[in-house]
Amino acid sequence: MHQPLSLFDKWIQENNELVNKWKEQEGGGDTLTRDQNQNHTHLIWCSSEFHKLLRKIQGIPPSADHTQLELTVVYNACVCLIAQSQFLEAEVLLTQATQRVLQMTGDGSFASDPPVFWKTALKSVGNTALNPCVMYLLCLQWAIWLATCKLQTIQELQDELLSVFETLSSGVWEEERSVPRRKSSDIPLPVLEQRRLIKLIHICTFIAQGAERLSEGRSSEALSGLQSASSLPAPRTLISYTHLLSGSCLAHMSRPQMALQCYRMALETDSQCVCALYQSMLIYRQLGNTQAEIQALRLLHSTLMLPSATEPSPAGSDLLPSSLLLQTPSLSSMLSVPSALSVLHSLALKCVLHERVSDGVEYYLDLLAALHSEDQPGVHAEGPSLPKLPELYLQAGAALLMARRPADCMALCDEVITTTLELLPGKVVLKEPEECEDETRAVCAEVEDRVGMLFWVGAAYLLQGHCYTHLRDWKQAVTTYTRCLNLLVKVRFKKRGFQPQIPSADMVGMQGTDLCILQRLKGLSLAGRGISFTQTDQLREALRDLQLSIQAFPEGTGAGLWCGEVLWRLGRKREAVACWEKTWSVSPHFSVQSLSVYLHEPQSGPLLDSTELHRRIEELNST
Repeated sequence: MHQPLSLFDKWIQENNELVNKWKEQEGGGDTLTRDQNQNHTHLIWCSSEFHKLLRKIQGIPPSADHTQLELTVVYNACVCLIAQSQFLEAEVLLTQATQRVLQMTGDGSFASDPPVFWKTALKSVGNTALNPCVMYLLCLQWAIWLATCKLQTIQELQDELLSVFETLSSGVWEEERSVPRRKSSDIPLPVLEQRRLIKLIHICTFIAQGAERLSEGRSSEALSGLQSASSLPAPRTLISYTHLLSGSCLAHMSRPQMALQCYRMALETDSQCVCALYQSMLIYRQLGNTQAEIQALRLLHSTLMLPSATEPSPAGSDLLPSSLLLQTPSLSSMLSVPSALSVLHSLALKCVLHERVSDGVEYYLDLLAALHSEDQPGVHAEGPSLPKLPELYLQAGAALLMARRPADCMALCDEVITTTLELLPGKVVLKEPEECEDETRAVCAEVEDRVGMLFWVGAAYLLQGHCYTHLRDWKQAVTTYTRCLNLLVKVRFKKRGFQPQIPSADMVGMQGTDLCILQRLKGLSLAGRGISFTQTDQLREALRDLQLSIQAFPEGTGAGLWCGEVLWRLGRKREAVACWEKTWSVSPHFSVQSLSVYLHEPQSGPLLDSTELHRRIEELNST
């Protein structure tokens, strides 16, 4: 005759039905997006049902016969809470459940300090049958500490947690539970296999601690732990993180080649580990290996443009994914990568600066097309942001001019001019950084915006002047360079305690400052106009502009050489020789590559042959 189920058996059956329903839901579905939405809804429902069941069980006084069931339901309810990032609620539930266990063992003293509380709990249950259940709850508390970045608390309990890991991962307790004293249906099931949980949080702890130690400058200590973790049985994504962080440690220890080997191992372990690609690119840049850097940028961009991997995750990982447990700021920073568009911009610029102009032009055009498209994969990734659109137009325009495509360059410059010209202020006053600090941030930002717009339009006119020079349209070139100069004369520089005045070269301080950009724009425009005058034999006007260009921008090679050429044509040959020699002796104060590409001296248009100039000097000296 069929025996009616006891209340205890009904509760076990109810727990197991909830667990089985979750696992069925987790494995079903048609599409990834629908799976995620359905799983989240079902997770909320399961969490609610586990809590209802727990209230029923805890409605009776704690009993040793029911403790395994009660703690299993507590475990399941807490897993659901942690999966929803409800860490405080899960922590309260864990503490209350453990306190009930301590009451059963006759230990009624509860410490408020978490490490002390859990040490007391482990000692109280000792080698009793409740020991594994309390260990499982401690594992969940460990996961909460990990997810909430409380690494110091984990460090304080390091010995106890290591002992728990070794005990539970060995499977001894599972073997004892599998002894056929009762049917499998009489055993309460966990919603997430405990051995899987303990292995997950163990390697995640190594990774989080390694990232934290690395950020604190303890690279050698971090490397030791990460190398140990790399041999643990774990998902390939986590193993790739250990190789990635090991590479970062080695990079900080000035071992770039060994770092590259680690990054390669990270990619071999998980082909989706784009962070390893990004870090490899940075190492190549540091080593000055431009070819390898460009190849790494290309591969990084193509990888970022791929849709995210959609292969199924191992069972149970949907509940507590590693991303939930690895949220320390130091690790997040190390795992961040630029957006696909930012990488494409770096690739375009790098190609243009290293004599791969045709490739650079295509990348710039792809970048501009993507910015005007609604479909922009990888835009929301972290990392350095893109320059503003007018800046990108100007960079692309300069690249097009280098590629001998002046008409396309002028079209992009026209776009900058037409969208910005009407917004230009009547005048702009540049101030010393110390004086700007006295003003509000909003005022400084407004001034910077106005200066930026004026420089964009000025640079657009400058590039168009270069285009007309390339096309040998000298009259239009003079007109366009003059438009640039007419804009730049609106700018005044103000020193503390003085009235605004016209800037000069001796006022230029650090590279990249607004004053430096202003003087370079002015010098290049005057040089361009002076060179154009030389082509129409207006030598007096040419000499005036070229000398003014040298004053504004003493490092300008083109202005110095052409100034000597004009002096030579005017019969002032000794002055011409002195001008040429002075130009050749000037050494730049900073790398041209640190400047925006449109601020480089043009490589098209009329050029002087230095060999021919040296020949003239020798002939003059021999007479």
